[in-house]
Amino acid sequence: MNRAVAAIIGTSLFSGAVTASAQMPEQIDPVTVTVDAGQLQGSRENGVLVFRGVPYAAPPLGPNRWRPPQKVESWKGVRAATAHESPCVQPVDLDTTVANFGGVNGAQSEDCLYLTITAPTDAEDAPVLVWFHGGAFFLGSGSLGSYDGTANARAGVITVSVNYRLGALANFVHPALEEEQPDEPKGNYALQDSVAVLEWIARNIGAFGGDAESVTIAGQSAGGGIVTNLLSLPSAKGLFDKAIVQSGSLLLPDRDTSAAQDLAVAALETIGLDTGASASDLRSVSAQTFAASEELREGIFFNRDDSFKPVSTIAALRAGSEIDVPLLVGSNEGERGFSAARTFAELAGDDGAAAFLYRFDYTPSFREAEWKAGPIHSAELMFTFDSIDQSSWGGERAGDSDHEMAEAINSCWIAFIKMDASQRSFECADGFVWEEYADGKEAAILDQGGFDMVAAQPLADGPPQTSQ
Repeated sequence: MNRAVAAIIGTSLFSGAVTASAQMPEQIDPVTVTVDAGQLQGSRENGVLVFRGVPYAAPPLGPNRWRPPQKVESWKGVRAATAHESPCVQPVDLDTTVANFGGVNGAQSEDCLYLTITAPTDAEDAPVLVWFHGGAFFLGSGSLGSYDGTANARAGVITVSVNYRLGALANFVHPALEEEQPDEPKGNYALQDSVAVLEWIARNIGAFGGDAESVTIAGQSAGGGIVTNLLSLPSAKGLFDKAIVQSGSLLLPDRDTSAAQDLAVAALETIGLDTGASASDLRSVSAQTFAASEELREGIFFNRDDSFKPVSTIAALRAGSEIDVPLLVGSNEGERGFSAARTFAELAGDDGAAAFLYRFDYTPSFREAEWKAGPIHSAELMFTFDSIDQSSWGGERAGDSDHEMAEAINSCWIAFIKMDASQRSFECADGFVWEEYADGKEAAILDQGGFDMVAAQPLADGPPQTSQ
């Protein structure tokens, strides 16, 4: 290389002579595992193992759009798993430094079916937490800082954070697609992705030191809705043994398939596709077009499908036919949703496995001016993961009491994940005994004054509508 050119390349274009080598990231401390599609190279970081951008299904592109998740093709050699792949397509701010309401900024891709795995360095038959992010089913990503699994790994739990398809690319049924593949399940692609994740874990988590027989599914908001619906899916039975639903008790009936098709046809008309659109026409529409159209990205929900989703979870709960595993469910003081969580606990805990109900009431001092009616939607995440330092809501503003609360609350989630599925109570936070929501109908209150079991019925369903 010409010395003059090399000198230009090695010098920053910004003020100050910063060499190119100073701009490079630190060299990783590699660790390699073998999964069913090939070898993965992750990294040792902060005393734990991290694997990013791990594919669990083939990219849902071209002919695979609006189809069940397809098998990952095997690769040759060692595949790097040290950087996150792009989140699923969603609307983002034109300023790439500004995150959307799902916490995502920058590039996205329809090729997005990837996992982030954080594990202890010496795991052996470790319990597994499978995390489904929130975001109203059309926003979000499993790789956000609030979902950092480092604290869980240090406590002996493997965390698997999931990307699943979003918006119309996740939940879409249309007559042309029915005609094209009449024998495949239609719609519910985010749920089909979720089952594919659990099947991938059953086959591969042992390579990371995990126990495929000890899997807790968990999610917040829309991710809680994913978990809620997994509790009634025949194909998910036997793939998990506990469930956590945070502010996501979406006990709703499934949309009728014909009504879902009518919704899709009407939404497509807003971008110039008429009722006679073919499957090829639909696949010619760019993923960004679906994300940009409000009619096509929002309100497209799970639908009934006899071959995949024959019953809604609310109907299964009322019939006593749900997948019967221990359930931890609740919401935050400053949001709506506690009444739904209480109903969920009552239905899930009426017989068989125990249900545990909570309300998160802790407001950190640095948020008191904003969260005047209590912690808002998503406020608990940096506490349940003990990830205040990685969360955009916490960071340097957090004090010692906030970190202590995060450690205590995370210890309760860890205790639930580790407990035997037959238990009716568990202990956490230096001696707090969390009792099931049973005859006493009590919920755990998690707040500044410590943790306490209180009567659940008198607790308000969030703040008055006009308070925030």
